[in-house]
Amino acid sequence: MVTRLGRNSVIAEVQSDFPRTADEDDKPLLSVIVPTRNEAGNIAPLVRRIEALDASLEVVFVDDSDDGTEEAINAAAQTAGIRVQALHRQPGNRGGGLGSAVVEGLRLARGQWACVMDGDLQHPPELIPEMLAKATSGYDLVLASRYMGSGDRSGLNKAREGISRLFISMARVLFPRRLKGVSDPLTGFFVVRLGALDLAALRPNGFKILLEILVRTPNLRVGQVPFHFGPRLSGESKASAREGMRYVSMLWKLRFGSLTARVLRFSVVGISGLFVNVALLAAFTEVGGFYYLASVVLATQGSSLWNFGLTEAWVFSDRRQSRGTLQRMLAFVAMNNTALLLRGPVIFMLVSGFGLHYLIANLLSLGALTLIRFFTADNLIWRRRATEPVELPHLYDVHGIVSVGSAVALPELERFRVPELAQPPTISVHVNRAATVVSSEAGRSVHYTEVLGPFGFAMDICIGERIEIRASRLLKRSSHVLYTNVVEPILRWTFVERGYALVHGACVAFEDDAYLITARTDTGKTTTILRTLDNMTCDFLSDDLTLISPDGKVLPYPKPLTISRHTLHAVKTPLLNPIERMMLFYQSRIHSRSGRLFAKIVARTHLPAATINALVQFLIPPPKYDVARLVPGVHVAQGATLAGMIVIEKGSDGQLSLAEPEALDTLMLNCEDAYGFPPYHDIESFLHSSNGRDLKALERSIVARALSGLPTTLLSSSTMDWWKRVPALLESAVIPVHLRAVLPVGAEAGVVVPSPVVATRDESKISSDAERGI
Repeated sequence: MVTRLGRNSVIAEVQSDFPRTADEDDKPLLSVIVPTRNEAGNIAPLVRRIEALDASLEVVFVDDSDDGTEEAINAAAQTAGIRVQALHRQPGNRGGGLGSAVVEGLRLARGQWACVMDGDLQHPPELIPEMLAKATSGYDLVLASRYMGSGDRSGLNKAREGISRLFISMARVLFPRRLKGVSDPLTGFFVVRLGALDLAALRPNGFKILLEILVRTPNLRVGQVPFHFGPRLSGESKASAREGMRYVSMLWKLRFGSLTARVLRFSVVGISGLFVNVALLAAFTEVGGFYYLASVVLATQGSSLWNFGLTEAWVFSDRRQSRGTLQRMLAFVAMNNTALLLRGPVIFMLVSGFGLHYLIANLLSLGALTLIRFFTADNLIWRRRATEPVELPHLYDVHGIVSVGSAVALPELERFRVPELAQPPTISVHVNRAATVVSSEAGRSVHYTEVLGPFGFAMDICIGERIEIRASRLLKRSSHVLYTNVVEPILRWTFVERGYALVHGACVAFEDDAYLITARTDTGKTTTILRTLDNMTCDFLSDDLTLISPDGKVLPYPKPLTISRHTLHAVKTPLLNPIERMMLFYQSRIHSRSGRLFAKIVARTHLPAATINALVQFLIPPPKYDVARLVPGVHVAQGATLAGMIVIEKGSDGQLSLAEPEALDTLMLNCEDAYGFPPYHDIESFLHSSNGRDLKALERSIVARALSGLPTTLLSSSTMDWWKRVPALLESAVIPVHLRAVLPVGAEAGVVVPSPVVATRDESKISSDAERGI
């Protein structure tokens, strides 16, 4: 079965005729990642040899081929006794070469460990058990080396072996510490523990993904085993001069990060300053009547101020320092005047001492002094402020996928609260404090502010190895806005980078079967889900957003539910006290469908909509309550497998089955509808595209794979009575025939089923009801 996803990729999960066992639905110990390009003749023997290993594993092909490799993979999988899946990347989605293909495969992997190997059989699959055994004895990564012990390179000719040794030597010179004791950092055959990798930190470009992992992943415990690098069975080698240039470029980027781009920007600013200097010199001398030497001094000050403004705004705009602007400006002007005084002696030395022509000496002096000025600016004037330990008292761990540390409590994440985190949080949320250090390798930041500046809605987002949010003081007082309008959009795309999608929909589970209920904002989804929970024996997974993986696994995302007086009438015995019920009268008027419609109209104007929203929610907080207070006794499932989707919408009464492409389009449109309020549209492209990857396409691929083969039903209603129809629809889908006889005669509101069997609650991930006093 092959499912096409838009124009960019094709994902196939090919089911073989091999009988399934009870253990086959469990996650494998090992995922074998095989990037392929025109390897049609190698696929069948490769799959046979991997299958013969008799281990708990799966094979993940990431295919960039233009020959018959895709068909060969499908054919081999039909007869295989192991799980085989493949991502077929279309020509426009192959940026980054083999390295990016491996990263895509790692994102799809379901195993605890991953083995990366080539598809040309030069890497013997029979070595995998030895590598895995060594890895599980205390290593994070075990590589197969051609350059240790009994390892050999017989599959390389003399020229390629010489180039390989040269490239390895270059890498060791640039990264002596990271590659200490690693005999073959360029091998493409290795086993790695997936939990040790931060896939979002990898920026692959070319063949040498292992080097990228070793350099960008500190503290890896690395082991190695020797292996025989044999001859290619079929096809042609992909090594080329272009890949060699890619490798040199990768080395430069790994070693120097964004330094090159920053130096170039600094140089461009300097060149523009030369034109300003000449113009001012002429103006002071010819128009102002100044003596030309005095004009030189004045013109230097003017061009220095010009250069400072551009350097501040363009070259070091992502830096936040302890020095004030005036201090930086005075230091920059002083540096430029010092450089002017030095140019004369430097030129004299080059001409008189080394016999260079004065024009060449002038150019060399300009280049040398530009570099000196840059490193002075980089390390002194715009130096990064030393990171101060900042206590983030509110810690949240979302299923071990993403963690959040916040200076402000985030009620929407309360169920994920933990006492401590083993690693620094993925996302740090600070309020009312200056920006902290952003690594030069990352260098990606965005600033958003409205007319009141720091006194209104303002924030900085800095993305490097981790993500830092700096919010204005107003958002400290309006934590719901801080989460919904700042943290949640970042979570959405961070989940995508980690192979999950946070989709707009509620979700309930019947034992292990999960059903997604999606709708446009303010359609009545919360009322529908509450009535379903109150009238059917099912578990709760989420109300507003649902976290899904490509294989259809659903993880609970139990945010508090935003209710109204109308919603409250949907449940039988909500645990709200009299004051909360009284406040609900006023809250419902502000945080109602009409209130949100008015807010969207304001957002289309030039008014400070985000600031107004934060002030309103500070004065009148939205009525948000945990599901256990609205439906006493409800159980939050630890997870389930997606079994179907229901779309509810306003319109003429009816019911319609949706084809998979239409179901996918509908869900993705609903996802976008959930993020329509400022500042999302101003930061959207930064969040999903600024790292060079199209996370929107990846999100769509994740959702498409999760929905593949599942039924989707559209329920339209003119009276918003979906809650009356959803139970019957779910009953027919999930209640076994032999259990329907236990339904009481005339029962219309719900069904009776045995209590679902669920996994033991993980106290470190989702806080128990007892801890919250409910």
